[in-house]
Amino acid sequence: MTSNHLKTIEQRLLWLSHWMIHHANHIRPKVDGIKVGGHQASSASMVSIMTALYFSALKPEDRVAVKPHASPIFHAMQYLMGLQTREKLENFRSFGGTQSYPSRTKDIDDVDFSTGSVGLGAAITSFASIVQDYIKAKEWGAEQKLGRMIALVGDAELDEGNIYECLQEGWKNDLRNCWWIIDYNRQSLDGIVREGLFERVEKIFSAFGWDVVRVKYGKLQREAFEEPGGDKLRAWIDACPNQTYSALTFMGGAVWRKRLMDDLGDQGDVTALIDRHSDKDLATLMENLGGNCVSTMADVFASIDHDRPTCFLAYTVKGWGTPIAGHKDNHGGLMNKAQMEDWQIHMGVPKGQEWDQFATVEDVEGLKAFLSSVPFFSKGRRRYTDHVIDVPVIEIASEKAVSTQAAFGKILDSLSKGDSELASRIVTTSPDVTGTTNLGPWVNRRKLFAREPQADAFIEHRIPSTAKWEFAPQGQHIELGIAEMNLFLLLGAAGLSHSLFGKRLLPIGTVYDPFVCRGLDALNYACYQDARFMIVGTPSGVTLAPEGGAHQSVGTPLIGMSQDGLAAFEPAFADELAVIMEWAFDYMQRDGEGDPDERTWLRDETGGSVYLRLTTNPIDQPGTRIDDTFRQGAIDGAYWLRKPGPNCEVVIAYQGAVAPEAIKAAGAIAEARRDIGVLAVTSADRLNAGWTAAQRARSRGNTAASAHIERLLEPLPAHCKLVTVIDGHPATLAWLGGVVGHQTISLGVEHFGQTGTIGDLYHHHGIDAASIVEKVEGLSAGRKIKSGIHASLS
Repeated sequence: MTSNHLKTIEQRLLWLSHWMIHHANHIRPKVDGIKVGGHQASSASMVSIMTALYFSALKPEDRVAVKPHASPIFHAMQYLMGLQTREKLENFRSFGGTQSYPSRTKDIDDVDFSTGSVGLGAAITSFASIVQDYIKAKEWGAEQKLGRMIALVGDAELDEGNIYECLQEGWKNDLRNCWWIIDYNRQSLDGIVREGLFERVEKIFSAFGWDVVRVKYGKLQREAFEEPGGDKLRAWIDACPNQTYSALTFMGGAVWRKRLMDDLGDQGDVTALIDRHSDKDLATLMENLGGNCVSTMADVFASIDHDRPTCFLAYTVKGWGTPIAGHKDNHGGLMNKAQMEDWQIHMGVPKGQEWDQFATVEDVEGLKAFLSSVPFFSKGRRRYTDHVIDVPVIEIASEKAVSTQAAFGKILDSLSKGDSELASRIVTTSPDVTGTTNLGPWVNRRKLFAREPQADAFIEHRIPSTAKWEFAPQGQHIELGIAEMNLFLLLGAAGLSHSLFGKRLLPIGTVYDPFVCRGLDALNYACYQDARFMIVGTPSGVTLAPEGGAHQSVGTPLIGMSQDGLAAFEPAFADELAVIMEWAFDYMQRDGEGDPDERTWLRDETGGSVYLRLTTNPIDQPGTRIDDTFRQGAIDGAYWLRKPGPNCEVVIAYQGAVAPEAIKAAGAIAEARRDIGVLAVTSADRLNAGWTAAQRARSRGNTAASAHIERLLEPLPAHCKLVTVIDGHPATLAWLGGVVGHQTISLGVEHFGQTGTIGDLYHHHGIDAASIVEKVEGLSAGRKIKSGIHASLS
C-alpha cells in the first residue's frame, strides 16, 4: 500500500512542478517579454528520488540540500503538505513568489540549506555533519539526536572543484551520517556527460572512504532481466552510450523496438521478451532506470543501516515522464503549449483542476492519512533556536606597540582562560594558517576537535614546541587543509547550528586576507543563508610587505562593503578591536526585525556576520581611552581621533594600518594649516550603509533622518578638503566627498604590490606620510591657481 501512495505522490509532484513552470512561462502575463525558465527536465529526473526520500526514508532530524534545478519539485512537495501557498506557486520566479532555487531566507518553505551555486549545496552537508558531531561531543550538546546530512546533486555538479576539496576534508575528519544522492541523468546544460563518468565517481568516493551504491535498474527492468533473454537486454543497456540512450528515449517506443532488434537480431528469447511489450510499455521499460523507480529508491534508502558516508549513483532520464525526455536541449527547454495540453490529458488532470493538490487521486482520504503519518513532516517546521549567550566585557591592555592581528590573538587567549559560556561556544577554524593568524594560544588551551582523542607526539616525547596540538572530543578548533572554499562552507554550517540543531555556536575563521577571494562563492552563500560567523582576514594589504604582490590584498575592503549580511571592520588600534569584537559576539546572535536604528540608520537588530581585516604591523597605541564617544564611534564606523576646529582646512580620513602615516602627516600639516582634523574610520562598510539608508529615508519623507557620517562631516566648512588613505583600494573611502560635498583626494593601492619594506611600499603606492602631505599641498596649490585664473578673467 505504501508503494501505491509513493507512486501517487510522485505523479502529483511531477504534475504540480511542471504546471508551476508552465504557468510562469506561458500563462502568467509577461512583463519583460523574456523566458522565465524553471528547468522542467531537471525536475523530472529527480521526482522519484525526492518522493522516496522525503516520504519514506527521512526522519525529522535529517537535513537536505536540494539540487538547485529541482526546486519546483521541492516547492510542489511543500504545497502538497500544506506548507506552501498556491499564490506563491503561481508567482514562481516572480517577485514575492517561490524562489528559482531553494532559499532559507527568501522562501517560506522549510528549506534546510540554500542552494543555487552548483556544488556548494552538496559540500555544505559534509561540514554540517562535522558540526553535528562537534556539538554531540560537548557536555552541553550530548543529548543531540544525530541526523543524516543529505545532498541531492546533479551529475554535472561533479565538475565543480569544491566537491573534491570537500571530500578530502571529510575523510580527514572521519565523516559520517552523510548521504549524497547523484542524479545521474548524463546530461548537462551544454550536452551529454562523458562516457564512463560513473566509474570515476565510484573510484573517487571509494578512495575517500565512502560506500557507493549504484542504482541503475528499476523494478520493471530487474523483473525483465529475470525472464528468458533478459541477460541479453541487460548487456545491451550496459553497453549503450549515454547519447544514444537519451536520443532513443526522446524518440519513443517504436524507435526503441527497431534499434533493439537491429542490434540484438532475432535471438528467440530476447525477441519474445521485446514482443511481449507494446511500444508504450517498451518505452516505459527502457526508461525505468533505478532513479526513476520510486519503489526501488525507497528500498535502497531503507537498506542503509550504518552511519558511514554513502554515495547513491542513481541512473535517471532527464525529463522523465514528459514529452521532452532525453532530448539533449532539454536542460533549459520547456514544453510548449501544445505539448502541455497533450501531456495534461496523458496525466489525467481535468481542466480547471491544475492547481488541485489531489486531482487524479482516487483515494484522497487514504492519501491524506498517509501524508499525515510521514515521519519527516511529523514535527512541523524544523527551524530551531537557542538562547542568546551573554558577552563578557572584552578589554586589552594598550601596549606601546602591537598589531591588530596580535591583539586578536590576545583577546581570544584571554577568553580561553576563562569559563564563560561565550568561550565554551566559540569554535575556531583555519585553512592551515592557524599559527600564523595568531590562533595558536587559543588552540593550545582549548585543543583541536576530533571524535576520538589523538595525542601530540611532540608533547609525548617532551619535544619543545609552541604548538600543543592535542586532538580531543572537547576540542574547540577544527583544523582544515589549504582550501578556502572549505573554510567558508564550514563557517556557513557552524553559523547555522542554532537553527539546524538548536545549539548555538559562535564560529571564528581566520584566513590570509588576499585568500578571502578564493572562497568568495562560499562566503556569499554562507551570508545568503544568514549564517552567523566571524571571519578574520589577516595579514592584509601591502603592509604584508616582504611577502610580495601574491600575498598582498587590494580589493578586500570593497568585498567587505559590498557583501550583504557581513559587517566589515578594519580597526587600527587594539582597543578599537576589543570594542568591535565585544559588539560582534552580540551582533552575531541577533534575530530582530529589520527596522533601522534612527541614530545610525543601520538595521543592526537583524544581526549578521562580521569581517575583520587585520594586519601584522605593530603600531604605537593611543593609551587608555574610556570615552564613550570613541567606543560608540568604533562600532558605528568612525570617530574623530583629532577633532577639527571651526576653520578646518584639511581633514585626513584613514582606515586601518596606515593610521601612523595619517597621524604623522596631520602633525606636519598642522604647522601651516589651522584646525586640521583626523577621522579614524573603523568601518567604511557601516558608514556607507548608514549614509545610503538615511538618504532613502529622506527621499521617503523623513527629513530628520541623518547618518553617523553626515553628523561627523556636516560641521566642516565648505572650503575644507578631505584626504582619504587606506592600505587597500582608494574607492573604499572615496565616496566620503559626496556626503556633504567636500573636495576629496583618495589615496590607496590600485595595483599589485611587490616585495620590500613597509616604508618602501607605502611610498611606492603613495600612502605614506610624505605622500599625504604632498597631496594636501597639491590641493592648496590647485586652489591658488584656480583663484588666479578667476581673478584674471574678472
